[in-house]
Amino acid sequence: MNGIFILVTIVIYFGLLLLISHFTSGSNADNDTFFRGNRQSPWYIVSFGMIGATLSGVTFVSVPGMVSGIDMTYMQTCLGFFVGYLFIAHILLPLYYRLQLTSIYTYLGKRLGRRSYKTGASFFLLSKMLGASARLYLVCLILQEYVFAQYHIPFTITAIGTVVLIWLYTRKGGIKTIVWTDSLQTFCLLAALLLIVWNVSSLLNLDFSGVVDTITGSEHSKIFVFDDWQSKQNFFKQFFSGIFITIVMTGLDQDMMQKNLSCKNLKEARRNMYCYGFSFVPVNLIFLSLGILLLVLAQKMQIVLPDNGDQILPLFAANGYLGYAVLVFFTIGIIAAAFSSADSALAALTTSCCIDILEIEKKTAAEATRLRKRTHFFISTLFILCILAFEALNNKSVIDTIYILASYTYGPLWGLFTYGLFTKRATRDKLVPYIAVASPIVCYFIDKGVYAATGYKFGYEMLMFNGLLTFFCLYIASIGTVPTTQIEQDGN
Repeated sequence: MNGIFILVTIVIYFGLLLLISHFTSGSNADNDTFFRGNRQSPWYIVSFGMIGATLSGVTFVSVPGMVSGIDMTYMQTCLGFFVGYLFIAHILLPLYYRLQLTSIYTYLGKRLGRRSYKTGASFFLLSKMLGASARLYLVCLILQEYVFAQYHIPFTITAIGTVVLIWLYTRKGGIKTIVWTDSLQTFCLLAALLLIVWNVSSLLNLDFSGVVDTITGSEHSKIFVFDDWQSKQNFFKQFFSGIFITIVMTGLDQDMMQKNLSCKNLKEARRNMYCYGFSFVPVNLIFLSLGILLLVLAQKMQIVLPDNGDQILPLFAANGYLGYAVLVFFTIGIIAAAFSSADSALAALTTSCCIDILEIEKKTAAEATRLRKRTHFFISTLFILCILAFEALNNKSVIDTIYILASYTYGPLWGLFTYGLFTKRATRDKLVPYIAVASPIVCYFIDKGVYAATGYKFGYEMLMFNGLLTFFCLYIASIGTVPTTQIEQDGN
Protein backbone atom coordinates (compact mmCIF):
# COMPACT_ATOMS: atom_id res chain seq x y z
CA MET A 1 0.00 0.00 0.00
CA ASN A 2 2.84 2.41 0.81
CA GLY A 3 4.33 1.85 -2.64
CA ILE A 4 1.01 2.66 -4.29
CA PHE A 5 0.74 5.93 -2.36
CA ILE A 6 4.25 6.97 -3.40
CA LEU A 7 3.74 6.03 -7.05
CA VAL A 8 0.49 7.97 -7.30
CA THR A 9 2.12 10.98 -5.63
CA ILE A 10 5.02 10.90 -8.10
CA VAL A 11 2.68 10.70 -11.11
CA ILE A 12 0.57 13.66 -9.95
CA TYR A 13 3.61 15.72 -9.06
CA PHE A 14 5.34 15.02 -12.36
CA GLY A 15 2.17 16.00 -14.21
CA LEU A 16 2.34 19.43 -12.56
CA LEU A 17 5.96 19.85 -13.64
CA LEU A 18 5.12 19.01 -17.24
CA LEU A 19 2.24 21.49 -17.15
CA ILE A 20 4.55 24.27 -15.93
CA SER A 21 7.10 23.31 -18.57
CA HIS A 22 4.46 23.59 -21.30
CA PHE A 23 3.39 27.09 -20.30
CA THR A 24 6.87 28.49 -19.63
CA SER A 25 8.79 27.12 -22.62
CA GLY A 26 6.16 27.84 -25.29
CA SER A 27 6.72 27.20 -28.97
CA ASN A 28 9.43 29.84 -29.49
CA ALA A 29 11.98 28.65 -26.94
CA ASP A 30 15.51 29.23 -28.22
CA ASN A 31 19.00 28.98 -26.77
CA ASP A 32 18.70 32.33 -25.01
CA THR A 33 15.52 31.04 -23.36
CA PHE A 34 17.29 27.84 -22.31
CA PHE A 35 20.52 29.47 -21.10
CA ARG A 36 19.37 32.82 -19.60
CA GLY A 37 15.56 32.79 -19.48
CA ASN A 38 15.65 35.87 -21.76
CA ARG A 39 16.81 37.79 -18.65
CA GLN A 40 13.20 38.22 -17.53
CA SER A 41 12.98 36.09 -14.36
CA PRO A 42 11.34 37.82 -11.33
CA TRP A 43 13.94 38.00 -8.55
CA TYR A 44 11.55 36.82 -5.82
CA ILE A 45 10.66 33.70 -7.84
CA VAL A 46 14.34 32.97 -8.42
CA SER A 47 15.12 33.48 -4.72
CA PHE A 48 12.36 31.22 -3.49
CA GLY A 49 13.22 28.51 -6.01
CA MET A 50 16.91 28.57 -5.13
CA ILE A 51 16.11 27.50 -1.57
CA GLY A 52 14.88 24.14 -2.81
CA ALA A 53 17.69 23.80 -5.36
CA THR A 54 20.35 24.37 -2.69
CA LEU A 55 18.75 22.16 -0.05
CA SER A 56 18.19 19.21 -2.39
CA GLY A 57 17.16 15.71 -1.42
CA VAL A 58 20.42 15.33 0.47
CA THR A 59 19.50 18.04 2.98
CA PHE A 60 15.97 16.71 3.34
CA VAL A 61 17.27 13.28 4.33
CA SER A 62 20.81 13.76 5.65
CA VAL A 63 20.56 16.89 7.81
CA PRO A 64 17.96 15.48 10.26
CA GLY A 65 20.10 12.35 10.47
CA MET A 66 23.23 14.35 11.30
CA VAL A 67 21.94 15.11 14.78
CA SER A 68 22.54 11.57 16.02
CA GLY A 69 26.24 11.83 15.22
CA ILE A 70 27.34 15.48 15.45
CA ASP A 71 24.44 17.13 17.30
CA MET A 72 23.35 20.49 15.78
CA THR A 73 26.89 21.66 14.99
CA TYR A 74 26.03 21.84 11.27
CA MET A 75 24.47 25.23 12.11
CA GLN A 76 28.01 26.62 12.45
CA THR A 77 28.53 25.89 8.76
CA CYS A 78 25.14 27.42 7.91
CA LEU A 79 26.12 30.68 9.62
CA GLY A 80 29.19 30.75 7.42
CA PHE A 81 26.96 30.22 4.40
CA PHE A 82 25.22 33.55 5.02
CA VAL A 83 28.51 35.48 5.02
CA GLY A 84 29.41 33.74 1.78
CA TYR A 85 26.17 34.93 0.18
CA LEU A 86 27.02 38.53 1.08
CA PHE A 87 30.40 38.13 -0.64
CA ILE A 88 28.68 36.83 -3.77
CA ALA A 89 26.17 39.70 -3.81
CA HIS A 90 28.81 42.42 -3.56
CA ILE A 91 31.88 40.96 -5.32
CA LEU A 92 30.89 38.35 -7.88
CA LEU A 93 27.46 39.41 -9.12
CA PRO A 94 28.60 42.94 -10.11
CA LEU A 95 31.42 41.41 -12.15
CA TYR A 96 29.16 38.91 -13.91
CA TYR A 97 26.57 41.53 -14.81
CA ARG A 98 29.17 44.07 -15.93
CA LEU A 99 30.62 41.54 -18.38
CA GLN A 100 27.14 40.35 -19.48
CA LEU A 101 28.15 36.70 -19.01
CA THR A 102 26.08 33.67 -19.92
CA SER A 103 28.68 31.24 -18.60
CA ILE A 104 30.58 32.66 -15.64
CA TYR A 105 33.76 30.81 -16.69
CA THR A 106 34.05 33.13 -19.69
CA TYR A 107 35.56 35.55 -17.15
CA LEU A 108 38.62 33.32 -16.78
CA GLY A 109 39.22 33.48 -20.51
CA LYS A 110 39.02 37.27 -20.49
CA ARG A 111 41.21 37.63 -17.43
CA LEU A 112 43.78 34.82 -17.64
CA GLY A 113 43.61 33.13 -21.04
CA ARG A 114 41.99 30.38 -23.05
CA ARG A 115 43.53 27.42 -21.19
CA SER A 116 42.54 28.90 -17.83
CA TYR A 117 39.02 29.31 -19.18
CA LYS A 118 38.81 25.70 -20.37
CA THR A 119 40.36 24.43 -17.13
CA GLY A 120 37.85 26.28 -14.94
CA ALA A 121 34.90 25.08 -17.00
CA SER A 122 36.21 21.50 -16.94
CA PHE A 123 36.57 21.51 -13.15
CA PHE A 124 33.01 22.82 -12.84
CA LEU A 125 31.69 20.07 -15.13
CA LEU A 126 33.49 17.43 -13.07
CA SER A 127 32.45 18.90 -9.70
CA LYS A 128 28.81 19.48 -10.59
CA MET A 129 28.39 16.11 -12.26
CA LEU A 130 29.72 14.32 -9.17
CA GLY A 131 27.79 16.46 -6.68
CA ALA A 132 24.45 16.41 -8.50
CA SER A 133 24.73 12.70 -9.16
CA ALA A 134 25.43 12.02 -5.48
CA ARG A 135 22.34 14.00 -4.47
CA LEU A 136 20.12 12.27 -6.99
CA TYR A 137 21.59 8.90 -6.08
CA LEU A 138 20.34 9.26 -2.52
CA VAL A 139 16.78 9.84 -3.73
CA CYS A 140 16.92 6.94 -6.17
CA LEU A 141 18.18 4.73 -3.35
CA ILE A 142 15.26 5.69 -1.10
CA LEU A 143 12.71 5.15 -3.87
CA GLN A 144 14.28 1.82 -4.69
CA GLU A 145 14.34 0.56 -1.10
CA TYR A 146 10.87 1.68 -0.07
CA VAL A 147 8.93 1.45 -3.36
CA PHE A 148 10.35 -0.27 -6.39
CA ALA A 149 12.17 -3.15 -4.71
CA GLN A 150 8.83 -4.68 -3.69
CA TYR A 151 7.91 -4.82 -7.38
CA HIS A 152 11.28 -6.39 -8.22
CA ILE A 153 12.32 -3.42 -10.36
CA PRO A 154 16.14 -3.15 -10.64
CA PHE A 155 17.93 -0.09 -9.30
CA THR A 156 19.17 0.63 -12.83
CA ILE A 157 15.59 1.12 -14.05
CA THR A 158 14.82 3.39 -11.10
CA ALA A 159 17.84 5.58 -11.91
CA ILE A 160 17.04 5.74 -15.62
CA GLY A 161 13.39 6.54 -14.99
CA THR A 162 14.20 9.36 -12.55
CA VAL A 163 16.63 11.06 -14.92
CA VAL A 164 14.30 10.65 -17.91
CA LEU A 165 11.52 12.44 -16.01
CA ILE A 166 13.83 15.38 -15.33
CA TRP A 167 15.04 15.43 -18.94
CA LEU A 168 11.48 15.59 -20.25
CA TYR A 169 10.44 18.80 -18.51
CA THR A 170 13.78 20.65 -18.91
CA ARG A 171 14.62 19.84 -22.54
CA LYS A 172 12.82 22.83 -24.10
CA GLY A 173 12.63 25.76 -21.69
CA GLY A 174 15.82 25.12 -19.72
CA ILE A 175 16.45 27.78 -17.08
CA LYS A 176 13.22 29.65 -17.90
CA THR A 177 11.20 26.57 -16.96
CA ILE A 178 13.43 25.66 -14.01
CA VAL A 179 12.99 29.04 -12.30
CA TRP A 180 9.25 28.30 -12.01
CA THR A 181 9.40 24.55 -11.37
CA ASP A 182 11.94 25.18 -8.61
CA SER A 183 9.49 27.54 -6.92
CA LEU A 184 6.81 24.85 -6.92
CA GLN A 185 9.32 22.35 -5.62
CA THR A 186 10.56 24.66 -2.86
CA PHE A 187 6.98 25.23 -1.72
CA CYS A 188 6.37 21.47 -1.62
CA LEU A 189 9.64 20.84 0.22
CA LEU A 190 9.02 23.46 2.92
CA ALA A 191 5.35 22.47 3.30
CA ALA A 192 6.39 18.84 3.69
CA LEU A 193 9.04 19.77 6.28
CA LEU A 194 6.63 21.81 8.42
CA LEU A 195 3.86 19.21 8.19
CA ILE A 196 6.24 16.42 9.23
CA VAL A 197 7.46 18.51 12.20
CA TRP A 198 3.85 19.19 13.18
CA ASN A 199 2.94 15.49 12.91
CA VAL A 200 5.94 14.34 14.96
CA SER A 201 5.17 16.99 17.58
CA SER A 202 1.59 15.74 17.78
CA LEU A 203 2.75 12.16 18.34
CA LEU A 204 4.92 13.46 21.19
CA ASN A 205 1.98 15.50 22.58
CA LEU A 206 4.00 18.71 22.35
CA ASP A 207 2.78 22.24 21.69
CA PHE A 208 5.15 24.91 20.34
CA SER A 209 6.71 25.70 23.73
CA GLY A 210 7.02 21.98 24.39
CA VAL A 211 8.86 21.50 21.09
CA VAL A 212 11.28 24.29 21.98
CA ASP A 213 11.88 22.88 25.46
CA THR A 214 12.42 19.37 24.07
CA ILE A 215 14.95 20.57 21.53
CA THR A 216 16.90 22.87 23.83
CA GLY A 217 16.89 20.27 26.61
CA SER A 218 18.23 17.48 24.38
CA GLU A 219 21.79 16.24 24.76
CA HIS A 220 22.02 16.66 20.98
CA SER A 221 21.17 20.40 20.98
CA LYS A 222 24.79 21.55 21.07
CA ILE A 223 25.53 23.99 18.25
CA PHE A 224 28.94 25.54 19.01
CA VAL A 225 32.26 23.78 19.58
CA PHE A 226 35.09 26.10 20.64
CA ASP A 227 37.18 23.89 22.92
CA ASP A 228 38.34 21.05 20.63
CA TRP A 229 40.71 22.08 17.83
CA GLN A 230 41.11 18.48 16.71
CA SER A 231 37.39 18.09 16.05
CA LYS A 232 35.96 18.55 12.56
CA GLN A 233 33.06 20.32 14.32
CA ASN A 234 35.26 23.11 15.72
CA PHE A 235 33.46 26.44 15.19
CA PHE A 236 36.21 28.18 13.25
CA LYS A 237 36.68 25.22 10.90
CA GLN A 238 32.95 24.93 10.27
CA PHE A 239 32.23 28.68 9.99
CA PHE A 240 35.03 29.56 7.58
CA SER A 241 34.47 26.35 5.63
CA GLY A 242 30.83 27.42 5.26
CA ILE A 243 31.92 30.77 3.81
CA PHE A 244 34.20 29.20 1.24
CA ILE A 245 31.80 26.36 0.43
CA THR A 246 29.15 28.96 -0.41
CA ILE A 247 31.50 31.05 -2.53
CA VAL A 248 32.64 28.10 -4.63
CA MET A 249 29.45 26.00 -4.70
CA THR A 250 27.17 29.00 -5.35
CA GLY A 251 29.20 32.01 -6.50
CA LEU A 252 31.59 30.04 -8.73
CA ASP A 253 28.97 27.51 -9.76
CA GLN A 254 27.24 27.96 -13.13
CA ASP A 255 24.20 26.13 -11.74
CA MET A 256 23.41 28.69 -9.05
CA MET A 257 24.67 31.75 -10.92
CA GLN A 258 22.73 30.90 -14.08
CA LYS A 259 19.51 31.55 -12.16
CA ASN A 260 20.84 34.84 -10.78
CA LEU A 261 21.91 35.91 -14.26
CA SER A 262 18.37 35.31 -15.52
CA CYS A 263 17.18 38.25 -13.36
CA LYS A 264 16.49 41.54 -15.11
CA ASN A 265 19.41 43.46 -13.63
CA LEU A 266 22.07 43.49 -10.89
CA LYS A 267 19.81 45.21 -8.35
CA GLU A 268 17.23 42.43 -8.56
CA ALA A 269 19.91 39.73 -8.52
CA ARG A 270 21.26 41.18 -5.27
CA ARG A 271 17.79 41.22 -3.72
CA ASN A 272 17.51 37.58 -4.67
CA MET A 273 20.81 36.74 -2.97
CA TYR A 274 19.96 38.63 0.25
CA CYS A 275 16.57 36.97 0.61
CA TYR A 276 17.82 33.53 -0.34
CA GLY A 277 20.88 33.71 1.91
CA PHE A 278 18.91 34.90 4.94
CA SER A 279 16.27 32.16 4.63
CA PHE A 280 18.83 29.36 4.44
CA VAL A 281 19.73 29.58 8.15
CA PRO A 282 16.26 29.10 9.72
CA VAL A 283 15.33 26.38 7.22
CA ASN A 284 18.34 24.28 8.20
CA LEU A 285 17.59 24.94 11.87
CA ILE A 286 14.15 23.40 11.37
CA PHE A 287 15.68 20.35 9.66
CA LEU A 288 18.05 19.81 12.59
CA SER A 289 15.22 20.33 15.08
CA LEU A 290 13.27 17.62 13.27
CA GLY A 291 16.25 15.33 13.77
CA ILE A 292 16.09 15.78 17.55
CA LEU A 293 12.33 15.21 17.60
CA LEU A 294 12.76 11.99 15.65
CA LEU A 295 15.36 10.73 18.15
CA VAL A 296 12.96 11.48 21.02
CA LEU A 297 10.11 9.74 19.18
CA ALA A 298 12.29 6.70 18.46
CA GLN A 299 13.05 6.38 22.16
CA LYS A 300 9.39 6.71 23.06
CA MET A 301 8.29 4.12 20.47
CA GLN A 302 11.33 1.89 21.19
CA ILE A 303 12.40 1.91 17.56
CA VAL A 304 15.91 0.71 16.73
CA LEU A 305 17.49 3.35 14.52
CA PRO A 306 19.87 2.49 11.65
CA ASP A 307 23.57 3.32 11.96
CA ASN A 308 23.41 5.43 8.79
CA GLY A 309 21.82 8.79 9.66
CA ASP A 310 20.54 9.13 6.07
CA GLN A 311 18.07 6.33 6.79
CA ILE A 312 16.43 7.75 9.93
CA LEU A 313 13.78 10.00 8.35
CA PRO A 314 12.97 7.52 5.55
CA LEU A 315 12.58 4.78 8.19
CA PHE A 316 9.88 6.75 10.02
CA ALA A 317 8.10 7.99 6.90
CA ALA A 318 8.06 4.94 4.68
CA ASN A 319 7.28 2.32 7.32
CA GLY A 320 4.10 3.99 8.48
CA TYR A 321 5.26 5.08 11.94
CA LEU A 322 4.00 8.60 11.22
CA GLY A 323 0.89 7.69 9.21
CA TYR A 324 -0.01 7.87 5.52
CA ALA A 325 -0.26 11.66 5.54
CA VAL A 326 3.43 11.98 6.45
CA LEU A 327 4.26 9.35 3.85
CA VAL A 328 2.71 11.58 1.20
CA PHE A 329 4.44 14.69 2.61
CA PHE A 330 7.78 12.91 2.75
CA THR A 331 7.42 11.66 -0.82
CA ILE A 332 6.55 15.12 -2.12
CA GLY A 333 9.41 16.67 -0.15
CA ILE A 334 12.07 14.23 -1.26
CA ILE A 335 11.01 14.26 -4.91
CA ALA A 336 10.69 18.06 -4.92
CA ALA A 337 14.11 18.47 -3.33
CA ALA A 338 15.73 16.01 -5.70
CA PHE A 339 14.19 17.40 -8.86
CA SER A 340 14.87 21.06 -7.96
CA SER A 341 18.55 20.26 -7.49
CA ALA A 342 18.99 17.90 -10.43
CA ASP A 343 17.05 19.87 -13.05
CA SER A 344 19.07 23.06 -12.56
CA ALA A 345 22.31 21.05 -12.50
CA LEU A 346 21.34 19.43 -15.79
CA ALA A 347 20.64 22.82 -17.37
CA ALA A 348 23.87 24.32 -16.01
CA LEU A 349 25.99 21.41 -17.20
CA THR A 350 24.40 21.66 -20.63
CA THR A 351 25.02 25.42 -20.72
CA SER A 352 28.66 25.19 -19.67
CA CYS A 353 29.40 22.30 -22.00
CA CYS A 354 27.79 24.08 -24.97
CA ILE A 355 29.33 27.51 -24.39
CA ASP A 356 32.65 26.77 -22.69
CA ILE A 357 33.68 23.51 -24.34
CA LEU A 358 31.78 23.26 -27.66
CA GLU A 359 31.73 27.05 -28.28
CA ILE A 360 28.16 26.96 -29.49
CA GLU A 361 27.99 30.73 -29.99
CA LYS A 362 30.21 30.42 -33.08
CA LYS A 363 27.62 28.27 -34.86
CA THR A 364 24.46 29.17 -36.73
CA ALA A 365 21.20 29.33 -34.78
CA ALA A 366 19.93 26.05 -36.22
CA GLU A 367 23.23 24.23 -35.60
CA ALA A 368 23.45 25.64 -32.08
CA THR A 369 19.93 24.46 -31.20
CA ARG A 370 20.62 20.93 -32.46
CA LEU A 371 23.92 20.79 -30.58
CA ARG A 372 22.30 22.03 -27.38
CA LYS A 373 19.59 19.33 -27.55
CA ARG A 374 22.16 16.59 -28.17
CA THR A 375 24.35 17.85 -25.32
CA HIS A 376 21.35 17.93 -22.98
CA PHE A 377 20.63 14.29 -23.78
CA PHE A 378 24.30 13.31 -23.43
CA ILE A 379 24.60 14.98 -19.99
CA SER A 380 21.44 13.15 -18.89
CA THR A 381 23.05 9.86 -19.87
CA LEU A 382 26.17 10.73 -17.86
CA PHE A 383 23.91 11.44 -14.88
CA ILE A 384 22.61 7.89 -15.05
CA LEU A 385 26.09 6.39 -15.27
CA CYS A 386 27.33 8.43 -12.29
CA ILE A 387 24.32 7.44 -10.18
CA LEU A 388 25.04 3.78 -10.90
CA ALA A 389 28.69 4.34 -9.93
CA PHE A 390 27.64 5.89 -6.59
CA GLU A 391 25.33 2.94 -6.01
CA ALA A 392 28.33 0.64 -6.35
CA LEU A 393 30.82 2.69 -4.30
CA ASN A 394 29.06 4.90 -1.74
CA ASN A 395 29.33 3.83 1.90
CA LYS A 396 28.96 7.03 3.97
CA SER A 397 26.73 10.03 4.48
CA VAL A 398 26.10 11.51 1.04
CA ILE A 399 26.18 15.14 2.16
CA ASP A 400 29.60 14.56 3.69
CA THR A 401 30.77 12.90 0.46
CA ILE A 402 29.64 15.88 -1.60
CA TYR A 403 31.52 18.41 0.53
CA ILE A 404 34.66 16.26 0.58
CA LEU A 405 34.53 16.01 -3.21
CA ALA A 406 34.02 19.78 -3.37
CA SER A 407 37.14 20.34 -1.27
CA TYR A 408 39.24 18.72 -3.97
CA THR A 409 37.45 19.63 -7.21
CA TYR A 410 36.25 23.16 -6.40
CA GLY A 411 39.53 24.20 -4.77
CA PRO A 412 41.37 24.93 -8.04
CA LEU A 413 38.31 26.79 -9.34
CA TRP A 414 38.31 29.01 -6.26
CA GLY A 415 42.06 29.58 -6.65
CA LEU A 416 41.64 30.66 -10.29
CA PHE A 417 38.85 33.14 -9.57
CA THR A 418 40.59 34.54 -6.48
CA TYR A 419 43.78 35.12 -8.43
CA GLY A 420 41.87 36.87 -11.20
CA LEU A 421 39.81 39.04 -8.85
CA PHE A 422 42.39 40.10 -6.29
CA THR A 423 45.56 40.52 -8.33
CA LYS A 424 46.39 42.52 -11.44
CA ARG A 425 48.98 40.00 -12.56
CA ALA A 426 48.83 37.83 -15.63
CA THR A 427 49.99 34.21 -15.44
CA ARG A 428 51.45 31.66 -17.79
CA ASP A 429 48.26 30.32 -19.22
CA LYS A 430 49.79 27.13 -20.59
CA LEU A 431 50.76 26.04 -17.05
CA VAL A 432 47.31 26.55 -15.53
CA PRO A 433 45.87 23.09 -16.39
CA TYR A 434 48.86 21.38 -14.78
CA ILE A 435 48.61 23.53 -11.65
CA ALA A 436 44.87 22.89 -11.33
CA VAL A 437 45.31 19.12 -11.59
CA ALA A 438 48.39 18.95 -9.36
CA SER A 439 46.91 21.00 -6.51
CA PRO A 440 44.20 18.53 -5.35
CA ILE A 441 46.61 15.62 -5.76
CA VAL A 442 49.19 17.34 -3.54
CA CYS A 443 46.45 18.19 -1.03
CA TYR A 444 45.36 14.56 -0.87
CA PHE A 445 48.86 13.35 0.00
CA ILE A 446 49.37 16.19 2.49
CA ASP A 447 46.14 15.14 4.20
CA LYS A 448 47.35 11.55 4.42
CA GLY A 449 50.79 12.59 5.65
CA VAL A 450 49.49 14.96 8.32
CA TYR A 451 47.07 12.33 9.60
CA ALA A 452 49.81 9.68 9.79
CA ALA A 453 52.17 12.03 11.63
CA THR A 454 49.81 13.87 13.99
CA GLY A 455 46.42 12.16 13.86
CA TYR A 456 44.84 15.38 12.55
CA LYS A 457 42.32 14.81 9.73
CA PHE A 458 41.43 17.66 7.40
CA GLY A 459 37.71 18.31 7.03
CA TYR A 460 35.94 20.83 4.84
CA GLU A 461 38.81 23.28 5.48
CA MET A 462 40.70 21.35 2.79
CA LEU A 463 38.78 23.51 0.31
CA MET A 464 40.53 26.64 1.61
CA PHE A 465 43.94 24.97 1.63
CA ASN A 466 43.43 23.62 -1.88
CA GLY A 467 42.41 27.02 -3.22
CA LEU A 468 45.33 28.78 -1.53
CA LEU A 469 47.78 26.26 -2.97
CA THR A 470 46.39 26.87 -6.46
CA PHE A 471 46.59 30.65 -5.91
CA PHE A 472 50.20 30.42 -4.71
CA CYS A 473 51.26 28.31 -7.71
CA LEU A 474 49.54 30.72 -10.11
CA TYR A 475 51.40 33.59 -8.48
CA ILE A 476 54.75 31.81 -8.83
CA ALA A 477 53.94 31.10 -12.49
CA SER A 478 53.18 34.80 -13.03
CA ILE A 479 56.70 35.98 -12.21
CA GLY A 480 58.08 37.81 -15.21
CA THR A 481 54.72 38.30 -16.93
CA VAL A 482 53.16 41.65 -17.84
CA PRO A 483 50.22 42.87 -15.69
CA THR A 484 46.87 42.54 -17.46
CA THR A 485 44.16 45.19 -17.82
CA GLN A 486 41.90 43.32 -20.25
CA ILE A 487 38.93 43.10 -17.89
CA GLU A 488 39.02 46.81 -17.20
CA GLN A 489 39.08 47.48 -20.94
CA ASP A 490 36.19 45.10 -21.54
CA GLY A 491 34.20 46.76 -18.78
CA ASN A 492 34.59 50.13 -20.46
